Amino acid sequence: SSTSRGLGDVYKRQMQQVAFIINPFSARKNYHPFLNELKKKVENPNFYISESIEGTDEFIKDNFENTEIFVAIGGDGTISTVAKNIIHTEKILAIFPAGSGNGFSNETNFHKNLDELLEKIKAKNSRQIDTFTVNGRLSINVSGTGFDGKVVKEFEKTSRGFKNYIKVSIQTFFNYKPIKVKFSDEKYHQYNGKYLMLNIANTRQFGNNAYIAPKASKSDGLVDVVLVKKFPLSYSPLFAFRMFTKKLKDDDYVTYLPVSEIEFEVNTKNWHLDGEFNKIKSPVSIKVLPKSLRILI
Repeated sequence: SSTSRGLGDVYKRQMQQVAFIINPFSARKNYHPFLNELKKKVENPNFYISESIEGTDEFIKDNFENTEIFVAIGGDGTISTVAKNIIHTEKILAIFPAGSGNGFSNETNFHKNLDELLEKIKAKNSRQIDTFTVNGRLSINVSGTGFDGKVVKEFEKTSRGFKNYIKVSIQTFFNYKPIKVKFSDEKYHQYNGKYLMLNIANTRQFGNNAYIAPKASKSDGLVDVVLVKKFPLSYSPLFAFRMFTKKLKDDDYVTYLPVSEIEFEVNTKNWHLDGEFNKIKSPVSIKVLPKSLRILI
């Protein structure tokens, strides 16, 4: 019927304003099933298989005018790369999770389901969420320094799961030197000291449902600075249990500071931003960019 053809044309036009950015290195390099399904369900989709961050930046620039929705197919690192090109604009970010932890996509309700994603794209509803910067570098999820960066690295070499998390944590725990943190602002001087790790959380979880900041909200104009002191080994099962059941809270070892900006020095340059390794020099300045990213819902 002409009506359904009319709707089909509308859908086709709408899909011409969607660009898919695929990180071929995530999901154990297995993006072909996604691409095959996409080509079956969308006529001539506009997609790009990214070889580098520069390549992605270039592709977004070239397609910026005619694209309304940019879909990132990858993990938090890929998503962050796409996001930094479209923050503070009307462009919309969508996600097909294909990373290892998928912290950000878990928190923004995207699943490995193309039909569901295409329905969302059709409806085109979006909302604005906060992001933040670490010395000017964008982070959308959780970034940090200290022990967790090391654990994330080691954990990714295993087949994952709760048991491996405990195992890797314990192995790393024994030979890990705490980091020294010194805050610039006087009102935070009471928190100066040695820590196992420091995380900045815009959402609640690292990924794999490890909730480092169960009360964090991605639309309140704040991030949670999570300070974790070196705890006795006997506390680690409790820490892990609380983290995986969204029950971590302020106690003798964990401190939460909700802030819109903060500055400190730390005696290491090793950071992870959204799970990606980065070298960052002190002093470190954290700034929330409120409602800076438009996301498909």
